[in-house]
Amino acid sequence: MIVARTIVKAFKAIEKAEGAGAKVRRSVGTSQLKNFSPFLMLDHFSVGSEAGFPDHPHRGQETITYLLHGSIDHEDFAGHKGTIHPGDLQFMTAGRGIMHAEMPGKSSDGSPNVGLQLWVDLPKDLKFCEPRYRDLAAKEIPTVTVDNDKVFIKIISGTSHGVDSVRDLAYTPVWILDITMKPGARLEQPLPKGWNAFAYTLKGKTAFGADGEKRVGEFYNVVFEKEGDGVIAATDDNAEEDAHFIIIAGQPLDQPVIQYGPFVLNTEEQVYQAMLDYQTHSNGFERAKHWQSEIGKRMTGR
Repeated sequence: MIVARTIVKAFKAIEKAEGAGAKVRRSVGTSQLKNFSPFLMLDHFSVGSEAGFPDHPHRGQETITYLLHGSIDHEDFAGHKGTIHPGDLQFMTAGRGIMHAEMPGKSSDGSPNVGLQLWVDLPKDLKFCEPRYRDLAAKEIPTVTVDNDKVFIKIISGTSHGVDSVRDLAYTPVWILDITMKPGARLEQPLPKGWNAFAYTLKGKTAFGADGEKRVGEFYNVVFEKEGDGVIAATDDNAEEDAHFIIIAGQPLDQPVIQYGPFVLNTEEQVYQAMLDYQTHSNGFERAKHWQSEIGKRMTGR
């Protein structure tokens, strides 16, 4: 038995428009949960082939994109390109500066492309590192089953029940576990002590806490206290469907967060400098001058 972390709050992510024609359910990065270090934003996105996120800049953070349905293309001014499909991930470190586009594929049945994008803060001594891009294919992600195969866990990063993830893909230490639970299942998931952690629910109903005191449906963010060994979750014996949720935990960063759109720095002066650098194509944004992504032309037509 682990000592379960208590629940600080649980709230439903509200859908809003974002990008060019996309819809997102944002939970981290709202008034309900702002600057939950090292996490800056969590978007549960749904985007059709006619919409997307054309050319735009970043500085000072990492983005982790986890696709649940469809396909998403990525292209940036450093020459990185990639396409992810269901179960795949993209990890992008903006560092001192990157300009990129993220555009959805076109599904045969016309259904939207759905996934999660998590923004993770960079430690202040890595804010101006060189940008980088990595991907992780679904087939590379180790899995484990527990509770007589009633709980299925994808270990994207971190450790679960003696199974480790393939490799660290972000500079800031983060655990990401994708969990599916059948009716009548119970999970005890240890987490690193002192790390901030939350669960985001995608499907079904899940009871969190030692006594199952917080029962939530889909699209809820459940925020946990730092104290305790980890998270306990359970499903009802008579549940009509499986529960599906993501547990995310990260090492807090002891630093100020000043954010202006896609720029996340430690001082206001650094944010002003980021805007100036982007406008003047300097100090990391040199390659933005005259650069235009090929995938972004799907929307611009140029």
